[in-house]
Amino acid sequence: MDNDMLKDLWLIGIGTGSLGHLTAEGAQALKDAAIILVPQKGDGKTDLAEIRHRIIAASDTTAKVIGFEYPVRDLEQPYLDGVDAWHDDIARRWQAALASTQVSGPVAMLVWGDPALYDSTIRIAARLAPQPSVRVVPGISAIQALTAAHTLPLNTINGVVAITTGRRLRNAGWPEGAETVVVMLDGECSFTRLPPEGLMIWWGAFLGMEEQILDHGLVQDVADRIISTRQLARNEHGWIMDIYILRRDYVQNAA
Repeated sequence: MDNDMLKDLWLIGIGTGSLGHLTAEGAQALKDAAIILVPQKGDGKTDLAEIRHRIIAASDTTAKVIGFEYPVRDLEQPYLDGVDAWHDDIARRWQAALASTQVSGPVAMLVWGDPALYDSTIRIAARLAPQPSVRVVPGISAIQALTAAHTLPLNTINGVVAITTGRRLRNAGWPEGAETVVVMLDGECSFTRLPPEGLMIWWGAFLGMEEQILDHGLVQDVADRIISTRQLARNEHGWIMDIYILRRDYVQNAA
């Protein structure tokens, strides 16, 4: 890629599937962009690209839209090594997608949720050489969408909130000192690894979309239902994005 091609990279948070999740700032950024890169993930995940294209169409932008094939992480490698190589590959594919076109202004990417919260797009952008000027336009996060859908305040009064992943929850257990735990990126329903007594869960999938699914209750009562619902939805759509909040000693604290 020519060194002068990519000077400005805009990472625009688009929320979790609803056209209404794009902020006014995000909509203006799309209108002002010269090029928009859209990942094509394959494997039954065409919905994700289609949602991005609907958002682009609704924004009334004149930007050139360029697709690129999104790589799959090598699950045979150790986790951190695999993620590192995966991110390198993604950055190369951004550059390859832009190599055949003239870049005459900002290049935008539509990032699911919020680019600064449990997303690696900013870290991937740091791998580009030469380094472009990066602008982040915040979006509605999955956490915001989940708490709004359940009409749930994220924290208890003066309570500590921890945000973690299913992998961390399985390997390290309940985060020390936390009253409320937000779990993201969990394909294994890791809440089933915790003692269920007094443990409340608020779960959601496809947040903001027409396909949105919600459930909540004591883990001991709803775990099997959530696992079954999740699997059925994944089979139907070919993919699923879900998130949940856990709060321990809920029954005692609510008394």
